Amino acid sequence: MKHDDAGKGRVLTRREALAALGVGGGALATGRWAFGMGSGVAPGGEFARTLPACVVRPEQTEGPFFVDAQLERSDIRSDPETGAVSEGAPLTLRFNVSQISGGACTVLAGALVDVWQCDAAGVYWGVDDDGAPAGARDRKFLRGCQRTDEHGVARFTTIFPGWYRGRAVHVHFKVRTDVAAQPYEFTSQLYFDEALIDQVHGQAPYAARGRRQTTNAADRTFRRGGESLMARVSETGAGYAATFDLGLDLTDAEAGRPDGGTDGRRGARRV
Repeated sequence: MKHDDAGKGRVLTRREALAALGVGGGALATGRWAFGMGSGVAPGGEFARTLPACVVRPEQTEGPFFVDAQLERSDIRSDPETGAVSEGAPLTLRFNVSQISGGACTVLAGALVDVWQCDAAGVYWGVDDDGAPAGARDRKFLRGCQRTDEHGVARFTTIFPGWYRGRAVHVHFKVRTDVAAQPYEFTSQLYFDEALIDQVHGQAPYAARGRRQTTNAADRTFRRGGESLMARVSETGAGYAATFDLGLDLTDAEAGRPDGGTDGRRGARRV
């Protein structure tokens, strides 16, 4: 079977990002814009400005465990069949989705955002995951989708992900929309600060598994643009809240091609 562990995209060069935003070569030459991946850092001269925070991020591998279950819901912690809830530190995810056009980023309403992840023990549910509990394929913990609202926002309530061998801690996401009747699909992954991971994973139920084996820097998938895919996370009274800004160039047919998932077939390597 196909092991989909190759990087699907790349970080745009400064020139490509400027072109996507409609900023001309004169602006590039004079340093009036600087490509900082939303960091707010402008390495150019005194006239330098940063690009909007929604600049295009790199696509990354879908992995073998995307399932188009069409579970449109904001709280993805439970199994819809049994009502059981996956145990772990509560995490809210907010995606701010924009499209790049006319030299600016405008909200993208009505886009379908899918999220899927492993649980605190590193298990993906709804698929035949090696080492998963019996009947795991029939359960749908930690999967769901939402349409972006009129502000381009999709919100999810989930748990902080656990870890499994060979990968940094991450959450998968996919954004799908139609432009001029042409389907567009963008797939990537979210990552987390190392100190935050240690803090969360030092608590129950994560602590029972011990310290994770793969850091961000040691993960070959993270090394393909993961620095631009870090969620902004803050603590809340109930757990943690993460925000991620994503700008899509909907004219990029190469990036927008459907991924063609493997539907979680047995023996797949987790990525």
